[in-house]
Amino acid sequence: MKFTFAHNNLNVTDLERSLAFYKEALGLEVLRRKDAADGSFTLVYLTDGVMPHLLELTWLRDWEKDHYDLGDNEIHLAFAVDDMEAALAKHKEMNCVCFENEAMGIYFIEDPDGYWIEVVPAK
Repeated sequence: MKFTFAHNNLNVTDLERSLAFYKEALGLEVLRRKDAADGSFTLVYLTDGVMPHLLELTWLRDWEKDHYDLGDNEIHLAFAVDDMEAALAKHKEMNCVCFENEAMGIYFIEDPDGYWIEVVPAK
């Protein structure tokens, strides 16, 4: 028996805002979308066009709060980038950098729902 990663899920409060963020900040594109027949939810799977692993964004129609409780926000996604300097400049321009660790050579950005995403140099 062998398991492989398929996707990670993040619930979002404003799907279009999140799709725009992930496209601009990380270059992710929509691979496929599933809308519930009754309109109660939408799932959108994003791809980087390289890896088979996907990011699933879930929008729930009946979610009554304006945000999700992210706890201590210690669980996060990480993306490798081939040009850290250009990426950091872009993310600073977008005003989404929430933490820099210069000693480790990494930083984090925050999406519209408060999820942190680590950016690391490609190896």
